Amino acid sequence: MALSYEYSIGSVRAREKNLLTRTDIEQLLSLSSEAEIASTLSDKGYGEGKTVEEILASHTEQLWKYLRATAPDFSIFDPFLIQNDVHNFKVILKATMADRDYEHLLISPSTVEIPVMKKAIESRLMNLLPEWLRVNADKAYEALAHTSDARRSDAYVDKAAMLEMLRIGDSGESRFLEAYIKNFVFYCNIKTVLRAARTGANREYLKRALVRYEGFRKDALIAAAVKGIDALTDELSKIPDYDCKKAIEAYKESPSAFERWVDNRLILLAKESCKRAGEGAEPLLGYYIGSEIEKKVIHIIQSGVRTKSGADTIRERLREIYG
Repeated sequence: MALSYEYSIGSVRAREKNLLTRTDIEQLLSLSSEAEIASTLSDKGYGEGKTVEEILASHTEQLWKYLRATAPDFSIFDPFLIQNDVHNFKVILKATMADRDYEHLLISPSTVEIPVMKKAIESRLMNLLPEWLRVNADKAYEALAHTSDARRSDAYVDKAAMLEMLRIGDSGESRFLEAYIKNFVFYCNIKTVLRAARTGANREYLKRALVRYEGFRKDALIAAAVKGIDALTDELSKIPDYDCKKAIEAYKESPSAFERWVDNRLILLAKESCKRAGEGAEPLLGYYIGSEIEKKVIHIIQSGVRTKSGADTIRERLREIYG
């Protein structure tokens, strides 16, 4: 029997009750060791394993198994799986050229099967890859092989992924997904240009790395970035779209505050659109995004416990959650 969104929405609404709550987060903040975090997550049935990493890996595996079994059209997750494709491409390319093991670094699921990705890179048969990645994959290979410039190599495939994500968002399948992707790509661009301005912007690199689309002033921002971080933040503060002025206010507080602001904007977009939705793919998409952000929150708490940061310090770094 074919799955229906009516069934999947009922299923995901029941499953949302297992997402972490603010009470759960406060409980994790009260713990003093990574072993205690792992034990608490295990007791909650979050995943299997003895360490936090094992439990999160188990959780991710079960999440994708559930979504694949529940979604009437699994391709709705392609914008997120494309990011896994790019991760795997970078890992295999760099490890192959350095003659290093890499199997443990690969992630799934993805839109390109891992054996296909491996063969494409190791045998340089880029025609095996999907059209959105093919040309830029070859450019990435050339950049790393002949210049050893990993940042330039990464830029080619990152840009290919963002363009494909925008194409999917523009397909009209989901207004939420379109808005989410445009915000995601916008802030990927902003992160790139901010990083470049801090480290000495290279105009040619930025032309290659940044994605031009409505709402993003590519030429003006490149011109500002080469002048330095102050000129760039001044230019960014003038952008009316995507609440960019508020994002730059957060950046001026600290780069970590900016990262937190961006993550919160994305999760709030999901909460506003997906938790109220009564039809279509939005509830499934929101549940996935919510599951991913809570794993990031767990990682932040784990890192804070490892470095013996106080609970208040860790709390300042935490993201909004979907639950």
